[in-house]
Amino acid sequence: MSLGKVARSLSRPVGGALRISTSSRSYSAVAEARAVLEGELDGIRSAGTWKAERIITSSQGPRINVASSSGSILNFCANNYLGLSNHPEVVQAGIDALKTHGAGLSSVRFICGTQDLHKNLEQKLAQFHEREDCILYASCFDANAGLFEVLLGPDDAVLSDELNHASIIDGIRLCRAKRLRYKHMDLESLEAKLKESQSSRMRLVVTDGVFSMDGDVAPLSQICDLAERYGAMVFIDECHATGFLGPRGRGTDELLGVMERVDIINSTLGKALGGAAGGYTVGPKPLIDLLRQRSRPYLFSNSLPPPVVGCATRAVELLLASNEISQSMVAKTMRFRNKMTQAGFTISGSAHPICPVMLGDARLASAMADDMLQLGVYVIGFSFPVVPKGKARIRVQISAAHTDEDIDHCVDAFIQTGRKHGVVS
Repeated sequence: MSLGKVARSLSRPVGGALRISTSSRSYSAVAEARAVLEGELDGIRSAGTWKAERIITSSQGPRINVASSSGSILNFCANNYLGLSNHPEVVQAGIDALKTHGAGLSSVRFICGTQDLHKNLEQKLAQFHEREDCILYASCFDANAGLFEVLLGPDDAVLSDELNHASIIDGIRLCRAKRLRYKHMDLESLEAKLKESQSSRMRLVVTDGVFSMDGDVAPLSQICDLAERYGAMVFIDECHATGFLGPRGRGTDELLGVMERVDIINSTLGKALGGAAGGYTVGPKPLIDLLRQRSRPYLFSNSLPPPVVGCATRAVELLLASNEISQSMVAKTMRFRNKMTQAGFTISGSAHPICPVMLGDARLASAMADDMLQLGVYVIGFSFPVVPKGKARIRVQISAAHTDEDIDHCVDAFIQTGRKHGVVS
């Protein structure tokens, strides 16, 4: 139904109800709003940054079916780092939880939305990260939205890397603390901000453990050194590290040997840990207790559905039992990075399964991604506002489920497409 028809329908009498009139001015306002929206959309299209959604007709995995293509397509675009999204034990755990605990709770946690499944998963996540306690959210975006407003007040300060994830930025905007941004992974800039904020009651240094658009790893050891020198706490977002970085897959803090020095961790269940949905905070028990009392996304959002909790719990159990899956990532990541570099491509970051193929131009990134699909490889061009203007790229993501042959096929497709577009010779 058009906006005009909706507006006209409001003026029809229903029974004895009050008649709602719609003036010509209202019609004009709707038309003006529509014109503004269409203008914004046209601007996105003309800039070459339109983000079309491809329709997947199969489960997530190293190979998928796509509605616009025939046959099986190699998927190098998912955050399915450990290949657990369609792991048979993870899927079965979700089915079992659906049968025993239902589709959902129809409520928030503190009213009638907490099940034994939720408490069990929180306990296992706290154990996994070696922290005192854990609180679940509907997403890590919600976890980031719910933390800073509760922890920090007007007498406190938050020091944030300028390239932190959008959810961190939005969460910090909600708090009343003094906000200071330091240059990306720049320790001198961070130290200057720490000196500037010395009069604050509490100071919290906030950084992604791994920055998702570039695959670069925060210098956590040096950040912790500075935080301790100036009496600050350290927070990391581990969405692109949990499950596969570090000797046991615990994350960036384990990789860099600072597990006992990082105070608060937010992460996700929607990537390596089963790939469904959900996020969480792990840290000191008093903080987790306070979040249960005051964190708005926790208090006013339905609890995670039992099947999602079941899948994530089994994923965590697999990782607690063995590091075999996570350790398979290193060789596969370096195989792709080395072969692409030898072919003449510029790959951002280092030694992380996020492998951004830097192209610069948004239209080029989109066109190459479309051509790659025709060669049987699913990738997506990333452009503004997801990344800065002039920094367009195709972000390739390696999974433990990829074989060496899969990786070689992807590299060959990039070389063929890169030659077509003059990116490599």
